[in-house]
Amino acid sequence: MTADMFPGLPEQPGALSGVVVLDLSRVLAGPYCGQILADFGATVIKVENPRDPDVTRGFPPYVRAGERELSGYYAQYNRGKLTITLDLSTEAGRTALKDLAARADILVENFRPGTMAKLGVGYETLAEVNPRLVYTAISGYGQTGSRSRRPAFDSTAQAAGGLWSMNGDPGGPPVRVGTVLGDLAATLFAVTGTLLALRHAEGTGQGQLVDVAQVDSVIALTENAVVNYTVDGDVARHTGNRHPWVRPYELFPCRDGHVFFGAYTDKFWRLACELFGEPGLAADPEIDTMRKRFDEDVYERRVRPVIARWLAGRTGEELERMAGEVLPLTVVKSIKDVVEDPGTAERDMVVSVDHPGFGPVRMFGQPIKLSATPADVGRPAPELGRDTEVVLGALAGYDPDKIAALRAAGAI
Repeated sequence: MTADMFPGLPEQPGALSGVVVLDLSRVLAGPYCGQILADFGATVIKVENPRDPDVTRGFPPYVRAGERELSGYYAQYNRGKLTITLDLSTEAGRTALKDLAARADILVENFRPGTMAKLGVGYETLAEVNPRLVYTAISGYGQTGSRSRRPAFDSTAQAAGGLWSMNGDPGGPPVRVGTVLGDLAATLFAVTGTLLALRHAEGTGQGQLVDVAQVDSVIALTENAVVNYTVDGDVARHTGNRHPWVRPYELFPCRDGHVFFGAYTDKFWRLACELFGEPGLAADPEIDTMRKRFDEDVYERRVRPVIARWLAGRTGEELERMAGEVLPLTVVKSIKDVVEDPGTAERDMVVSVDHPGFGPVRMFGQPIKLSATPADVGRPAPELGRDTEVVLGALAGYDPDKIAALRAAGAI
């Protein structure tokens, strides 16, 4: 099924134009998955309970227009979607979801495993209604296994996936990564899995369950920690702003802040020595190869003090101007710096989306750049239930009387 088969259901241009998505998810991991699909042209229909909508509609920051307010958080993760209300605790609401799922391509949800099945609209039920449906379920621990029913948030995934234990200063306590990486990792794997399953469904008519766990997703982002343990028995430890063994590859102070300096290869080390006026260091027999500089004692005694001396007396801007196009050397920027950086604007990574009645809201853009079918990030997040009648009429084939009956029954 595609959106152009349903007169009255808006269809957007893009790589996923014509793909119909039911987004039942809440908060971040699922909504962000739906937002990415919407950016690239999918007709994404956000389904919310009329009496218990997505809690992020109340998250700060707030854009205000008189007594009305719009959550900037909600706006960022739900742009480009349609929205309907359905109360799945009612028989009429469940029937309506089945009727919508019968003609959709994808469904995304991030409830605790078993919740949808308990309501009578789980994967097995909806697969009977629509065998080609791609059903993407995002959860903390996954749909299977002894931990599947446990409640989970982002920090659950960071803790259970090992990431928290790897982050922090040497000798100090574990430190949470300063963004919701458990949610964000699950989002990206969910998008990937959904598109893989969609391609299979389009070729064979066979849908499937896409099962993505936050904990699994975090484990897959721990770089070499797993193989270091399975091969050598090494347990990842806190290394602060340093890499466990690549050196130099860390944070250094400069005159007005901090920079990342990562000239660890022989080529970059030679260029750094030349650029900072000490070319002879590149041939020093104690530190002339990458392997020698990786030795922790050698690095602390011979290499790190040299780099600290090179950088300490210069500003971050001066260092970037001097070496940024030659070496991996970058100023550590605040979010204010990032938003106002001309390079961010050049990549369209902060965009302005107009929300009727509230005006423009600036938010991050779409990092996936397609040359032929680029993303459309200019469509705003919808007000609760705005498209209920249009979607039920166009996708489920409900007439005005049936929709009125659903409303009277409290199902929408």
